[in-house]
Amino acid sequence: MGEVQAKGKLAQDASRQLWKLTTKDKNNALALIADQLLSDQAAIIEQNKLDLVNGEKAGLSASVLDRIMLNEKRIADMAMAIRQLIELQDPIGATLEEIKKDNGLLILKKTVPIGVMGMIYEARPNVTIDAATLSIKTGNAIILRGSSSAASSNMALVRSIHEALKKSALPVDAVQLIEDTSRETAKELFHLTEYLDVLIPRGGKNLIDTVVKEASVPVIETGAGNCHLFIDESADKEMALNISLNGKTQRPSVCNALETILIHKNWYEKFGQELLQALTAQGVEIYGDETVTTDFASSHAATEEDWYTEYSALKISVKVVEDINEAITHINKYGTRHSEAILTEVTENAEAFLLSVDAAAVYHNASTRFTDGFEFGYGAEIGISTQKLHARGPMGLNALISSKYYIYGNGQIRK
Repeated sequence: MGEVQAKGKLAQDASRQLWKLTTKDKNNALALIADQLLSDQAAIIEQNKLDLVNGEKAGLSASVLDRIMLNEKRIADMAMAIRQLIELQDPIGATLEEIKKDNGLLILKKTVPIGVMGMIYEARPNVTIDAATLSIKTGNAIILRGSSSAASSNMALVRSIHEALKKSALPVDAVQLIEDTSRETAKELFHLTEYLDVLIPRGGKNLIDTVVKEASVPVIETGAGNCHLFIDESADKEMALNISLNGKTQRPSVCNALETILIHKNWYEKFGQELLQALTAQGVEIYGDETVTTDFASSHAATEEDWYTEYSALKISVKVVEDINEAITHINKYGTRHSEAILTEVTENAEAFLLSVDAAAVYHNASTRFTDGFEFGYGAEIGISTQKLHARGPMGLNALISSKYYIYGNGQIRK
């Protein structure tokens, strides 16, 4: 039996023990993990440096290296997120529906764990902690498969998790890491239907598309973020400058960063040059339509591919549009159904945008950077779902559960 099959069986066996554990058991395990991460931070950072050195040798971009990088602050943030997760209500065991039949049957619909979840992801070692701790809180076992670019970091983090779980009531096998990062193990995970109940990909568009197309395990599609900002004619200039800069430059490597700005032609005539200059002053490369490239010498001509591109870097596409309808049409064609924003002082335009744009999160007069489990009060997230069935948007605890019907009788038969 290979690594994937063996760890699949261990995770399934562990999941059948997790269902029996109390909220106190799970929260205690989470607290132990938070403590262990802080205790082991020097060793974790040392292993992370190996990944960074190897990544630089392999020519990884600065944005990818930033996703991989761990330091004391990021590890402290992980521990803090776990402690916030402890404070959240346990979603397991809640009664969603109660039906009392005339024949005396009592039917209860209750929340239960999904079972065994699979997580396949690129770069970000913080996903290792988010996925593992959210799974523990919801009574699920998880099989993690990270990328080779963060292999040493992921192994160090899982060692800390296992060390903590040894001191808890939870089985250590509840968290599994596939250490072989070859394509073969990924493909094997796609079809691990004997043990996996769901598979969640988190990474770039190519990874997500591959998993969605090839997996026979049920998939929750997450993450690709070609996010747009539409600056309407009535938008406040200072707000537009601040939100554009925040959305693009605060952390360009993340999936909720801005990739395209659409500007109403009348707003552009008044303030467009100032906005473009502010972006370039922060090191952002502009890829513009004909209007932008004609007016702004340092911009590049945007291709059709640019409108589809999630740059994850200090690059942005800019297009001047006639009206809100053109902006909505553009977003619904090129967007990835992640996070989209409108800046406007016209209530009717805001409502039209929020209703018509097909995305998991739609914003009025705010940055798309808030699409995040931590910001939404979930403690953490296992990903941001861009599909519509089961879960949509930042996936916290309530997205990682299922339901079961409990039927109580006293001898009833159907006639």
